[in-house]
Formats: sequence, C-alpha cells, structure tokens
Amino acid sequence: MLNPLLSPSTLPYQLPDFANIRLEHVEPAFDQALHTHAAEISDILTEDTPTWANTVEAFELAGQDLDRVLSWFFNLQGTDATDEFDEVADRIVPKLSAHTDSIYQNEELYRRLTQVTPPDDEESRRLHDLLLRRFERRGAKLDAAGKTRLQEINQRLSELSELFGRNLLADTKELAVTFTREELDGLSDAQLEAFAEDGAYKVPIELPTTQSLQAELTNAESRKKLFDASRARGVESNRDVILESVALRQERAKLLGFTTHADYIIAEETAGTADAARALVADLAPAAAANAEAERKLAAELAGHDIDGADWPYFEARRREAELDFNEAELRKYFPREQVLVDGVFHAAKILYGIDVIRREDLAGYRDDVDVWEVKEADGTGIGLLLTDYSARPSKRGGAWMSTFMEQSRLRGTKPVVVNVMSISSELLTIDDVTTMFHEFGHALHGLLSDVRYPSLSGTNVPRDWVEFPSQINENYAFAPEIVRNYARHVDTGEVIPDELLDAVREARQFGQGFATAEYLAASAIDLAWHSLEDEVPQDIEAFEAEALREVGLDVEGLEPRYRSSWFNHIFGGGYSAGYYSYLWAEALDADGYTLVEEQGITRETGQKFRDTVLAVGASRDYAEAYRDFRGRDKDTRPLLVRRGLAGSELMN
Repeated sequence: MLNPLLSPSTLPYQLPDFANIRLEHVEPAFDQALHTHAAEISDILTEDTPTWANTVEAFELAGQDLDRVLSWFFNLQGTDATDEFDEVADRIVPKLSAHTDSIYQNEELYRRLTQVTPPDDEESRRLHDLLLRRFERRGAKLDAAGKTRLQEINQRLSELSELFGRNLLADTKELAVTFTREELDGLSDAQLEAFAEDGAYKVPIELPTTQSLQAELTNAESRKKLFDASRARGVESNRDVILESVALRQERAKLLGFTTHADYIIAEETAGTADAARALVADLAPAAAANAEAERKLAAELAGHDIDGADWPYFEARRREAELDFNEAELRKYFPREQVLVDGVFHAAKILYGIDVIRREDLAGYRDDVDVWEVKEADGTGIGLLLTDYSARPSKRGGAWMSTFMEQSRLRGTKPVVVNVMSISSELLTIDDVTTMFHEFGHALHGLLSDVRYPSLSGTNVPRDWVEFPSQINENYAFAPEIVRNYARHVDTGEVIPDELLDAVREARQFGQGFATAEYLAASAIDLAWHSLEDEVPQDIEAFEAEALREVGLDVEGLEPRYRSSWFNHIFGGGYSAGYYSYLWAEALDADGYTLVEEQGITRETGQKFRDTVLAVGASRDYAEAYRDFRGRDKDTRPLLVRRGLAGSELMN
C-alpha cells in the first residue's frame, strides 16, 4: 500500500487523511521525503544558468513531501505526546537537522542565489534578501571546519530542545496534584467534575508559574501545594539541558560572527538589536515593580497578614471582586465554550473580514474531540480549514498555540489548513480563557487570510515580535460591546451579560497590571540574561536568575516570573529564545493600532484595511510600512503605557 504521507491528500484543502495515517508511516515517509528533497536540490544545481524560476522558485517548490510528513508528526506530537512519538522524534530530529544544514551550507546553491536577479516586485525582492540572509546565518560562508562544527551544534540543539519539552511534560504529569473534595473548596461543581479521578481530584499543572486556581482555592495549603508543584518542574531534569543549550547557542553565535545569541536572534526581528530588547525590559521594569509591590501590599492588607506568591493571586482576586463587585465563578456562566467560539470569535471575524466559519461534519480531525471548520469568503469562495483542539489532556503540551498543516502559497497552489490548540478543563471559560481563544484565532487569521506567492513569506512566517501583533489586536474584540453581547449569555437563563457586569469585566482586565507586567518582564529578563552571555555560562541557575532580576529591579517580594528557566518552554523547548520580549513589543503595536479601531469602529471597512495591510501580506512587505499603511502613521507607545499602568515610563520606538 502507498504511504499516505507521501502524496497530497485528496481531501478538501489537502487536509491530512487522519483516519488512514498511523505513526508507523512516519519514518519510512520521512526517509523517502528526505531523499526526494535532496534530489530536488541537486536538480537545481544541474541547471546551466541560474534564473529566478530554476533557482529561487524551484527552491520554494522543493520539499513538499517533507513538509507534509513533518507537519503531521510534530502537530500530533505536541497535542498528544506518547513514548512512541518521542522515540520516533529521537530518530528523525538529528537527521532533519543534518539535512537542513546540508542545504543551507551548500556553497554552490548559495552562489547561484547570489547570481539571480529577482523580479521587480517587493515580494520577490524580500524573498531574495531573506534567503541570502538565511543561508549566511546558517553557515554558507563558513570554512569546512566551521560548517562541521555548526552542524554538530545544530544537531545537538535540536536534540536538547526535544529533551527539554519531554522532561517538562513528564514532570508536569508527575506533579499533578491530588486533592480531596474539602481541599478544593472554592471551585464550582463543573470544575470538580473535570478534575475527578478515582474517587479523588487530580489537578494538572498549567504552563505558567502562577496557577489560575490559586485565585479560587480558599484553602491556603491547597494553594501552596499547587504553587510548589508548579515550581518543582524541570529543576532537576532540565538543569543540564539548560546549561548545555545556553553554551551551544553562545558558541554558534560567535561562530557566525555575532557577540551573543541575543544579537544573532534579534538581528532578524523588528526590534533590530538586542540592545533595543534589553532597553524595553530595563525601561519598564522599575515602574512595573513599583506597581506590583503596591498591589501586593493592598492584597496583604485584605488578607490581614503578609502574603507570598502562593497567596497573592487569591487575595488579589478577592480585592478585585470587592472593588469591582463581581464573582468570577458566576461570571464563567456567561462564557460557555462553544458559545464564545461561534458567537464571539467567529462572529467578530465575520464583521471585520466578511468571512464565514462553518463546521464540516464530514471532515475528521486527528481526535474525536477535534473539530474541523471551513472558512469561506462572503461569496462562498473557500479560503481554508481551521481545526480546533481545546480540551485538556495529560499528554498535551502545556499552553496554547496555533500551527499549520498546510500553508497558503500561490506558487504551490495551496490553501491554508491551520489548528488552534488550548488546554481547557471546563465548558465554562474564565476571562483569561476567553482572551486566549481570541488571541489564538488572531494567529489563525494570520495564516488563513494570507495571500502571497511564496511559502517562505506566507502567513505567520514573520519575526516573532511581529507575529504577535495580529493575535494581540484580536484580543481586543473579546470584550468589545458589539461582540461580547452577541456571545456572553448565561448558560442557564440565556440572559445577555448585564452592562454593569460587562463594565466590571473590562475594569478587571486592567486590574493587577503591576503584577502581570512585572511577572512578564521578569521572564523576559531571564531569557535575555541567558542569551546575552558572552563568556562562561554560570552553573547555579537559581543564583543566575536572582541576579538577572535584581539587575533590572524585578526582585519583588512574593513575585514569581511568569516562567523560570526550568519550565520556560518558550525559550528552551520552543522557538522564542532571546525573543520572549516580543509579546510586549507587539503589544505596543496592538495598543496603538486598536485606537484606530476605536476611532472608526468595528466595521467591515476597518477589518478589510487590517486584512489588506497586515494579515494578507505575511512577510512580503516591510513591517514598518505595513503598520503605517494600517494606522496612517508610525506607532505611538503611549496607549501601551496607559493600558499597562506605566504612563510615567518611556518606551523605545
């Protein structure tokens, strides 16, 4: 039988035929696809005279079998990791790293790229520049010894990234906390039902340090058990992985002519320099720390005693309820999951972009609880497919994300197939859950509404401090009056959320911004500190983190960084090393960009402008120009400072 991963799917939009693909198909398909891709690259080198078509476009067309295999494998590994998946990853990841290096270190292929002249359009010119930089950043200009060493480093870093994520997932599973019913006082019946297991209640650990249930559990010991379990992840299992990763990244940066890994990474971001990213954190940290400390004191006054990181969220939540007059458990009843998705997330997209999102009952996802939706233009033209995978399970990697099974490309003739993933334990959502659902769909829109020729420039293939802009601006629609009143209806009575409660929700989202900003900046400081090292890597991780926080004034009593190194999957298991700062960098664009929406309204005209200038163009346009085309001017950082309660600070433009 033919391997289903080695030919395009016959399903709509080339949706993978999940029912007929099994893990045993992966390695044979991977090996064949690797061979095919190598042959396609060799064919490029046989052409007598390099041209745009036979070199650049041929390069962009190559590797489609490999893309198909990898998208199926890594998407499913992230959403339902098993020992069997991990064993396959152990075997294919080193091969993939070596294969990638062999392409980007090919001197003849690089020489041919330098000889071609792109067509006279911005997208082609940007692709040409991108490919030249990519080859150079991956060692095309190194001597033989340098290339060999770079290959060794890249292969080992790929292995370490896999290992970090695997260790973190294993620790997260093992450290899930078992409680009695009495210990979970403060939770709703629906929450208890979600955690029920073998006569007890097992609460999984969420990816951030501070756990959301700390705000609800009335029992101080229960809050502490959950918080301590969160902070125990990876402390032993990931220690050596972290230190070796940092050292190898540092060595690679120097090999390629950069002072630090942060310099190497941020040279390709819209921030431009590592100094700009470090300045962002350093400039905002003092005000954020002062605001956080003031919030902690107010929460402690309410508690009647000093509080630490385990108790802070609980008393902050009580203070918020008292000052804003609402109960979060009751508020959840206005946010049933399906209602938020269909009547909120999809409804906003229809108003803004004129698109319809329609469930495809005839198409199956990779699990029974994964839904498939078709996205269409107003005239019925198909745009692509969206898969939604929202249910929590122990084998799912923590956090929330968007990924692709197929990218949009006019050159390849492909339309997008994207997936949104979250880990939701209840059918009734929190404010944070609602916001995250809108956020991830913002990423999905970036992939779905892409309209470019070349796959390398498609959708979310943009710098990390730009990729978060569409997702973060989409968060704003979650609680905009014309959107929220369409979906926030009481699960029992059908009552639309009252205006006074909606006002409280909006105020609640701004409540505690000192803590939220400081914990985020603290994680960013740790990330940049590791990746700004020039020489010896310190061996005491806890001491290194403490010094990094002290240097920027974020050593606030009771404040934990959103992530510490041992469970910082973004930077040691994902693609955000030296880039965690990018969420705030993009938020400056989001806060300013949304002022245009506030001025002009949530309308089809406003949405189309954002679609045309940002979502559709991917990486095919200069990002500053794209922003100016949307906003009508360069960004203004003041809206961000106001939103974050930092109006007395200054942020670099």
